[in-house]
Amino acid sequence: MSVRKLYLDASIGEQRGVVTLDGRPERLLIERDGDAAATRLGARLAARVRKVEPAFASAFLELAGGLEALMSYKPDERPVQGQLLEVEVRSEPRNGKLATVRAIGPAEGQPRVIAPAPGLADQLRAFAKDAEITGGRVAREMADRAEAEALEVFHPLPGGGDIAIEPTRALVAIDVDLGERKGPDAKRVTRQANLTALSESARLLRLKGLGGIVILDLVGRGHDGNALMTTARAAFGPDNPGVSIGPVGRLGTMELSIPRRGRAVAEILNGPDGQPTDLTLALRLVRALQSEGEVLTGARLTAACTPAVAKLAQPLIAQLADRMGARFALSPDPAWPRERVEVRAQ
Repeated sequence: MSVRKLYLDASIGEQRGVVTLDGRPERLLIERDGDAAATRLGARLAARVRKVEPAFASAFLELAGGLEALMSYKPDERPVQGQLLEVEVRSEPRNGKLATVRAIGPAEGQPRVIAPAPGLADQLRAFAKDAEITGGRVAREMADRAEAEALEVFHPLPGGGDIAIEPTRALVAIDVDLGERKGPDAKRVTRQANLTALSESARLLRLKGLGGIVILDLVGRGHDGNALMTTARAAFGPDNPGVSIGPVGRLGTMELSIPRRGRAVAEILNGPDGQPTDLTLALRLVRALQSEGEVLTGARLTAACTPAVAKLAQPLIAQLADRMGARFALSPDPAWPRERVEVRAQ
């Protein structure tokens, strides 16, 4: 029986929640100070209909703070331009695409947040209702582990081989490779590799926050379609409702459609160049200072970083000082390697 555990790392400027499946990260939820409350998953809003597109059965809505969202509607429930509706966020904005919402009913007043999205602790409990939430250093280590795995492209498979997960603008491509997986029966080896790849793909897609159209390029020929379909249904069951699984095609690929709800982890942590943003690096720096400060109680600590990272880290360090005392400093250096963070005790 699979066991899920919950972890919550509450640090300065950011909270990270992790769900593990049999000891391995399965979901990584990230919430940062300053995130727009009006586009968080599960938030309930009053929104004004800005434009109706009958050809697509969709409407563009104006949210609080000048944000926008997209809403689909049924033919007999077409909204009216200028109408104020109560809506709930069904998926967060991603890659330049708008958040999507569903209508609940009419509303009055101005666009605003009626009820904020559930907090991270409540979101975690939804995945494992009877599990306790672990915090502290253990949670931070688990969140760091989940973050690192979520940003990898190649992932080893239990028993040998690996899968590569690469999102594109149109879909997510997953390639299965046997690698050094060996056995006397080649057909059995490839069958087991494909079944393992399906289970691992489901976990990793949830961890990375990826969805939409997914194409799985299986290994071998003459696939056991029934076994693959049974495994896929079980593996992607936690992503329901909305999962659609196609049979193995003649080219040896399996096509799936998985609902997108939250933002992809890579989109939160990295910029368009695929590298961590200055904010991500600043948050990592502050966590490093906090962790060292908890071990070296009373010591004065200095963190070396680039000037851009220091600029974003400074107000966060001021918050850290309020908690642990004014014993933290920054040492900006334009020649410092961008992603390197080094904390020194004085």
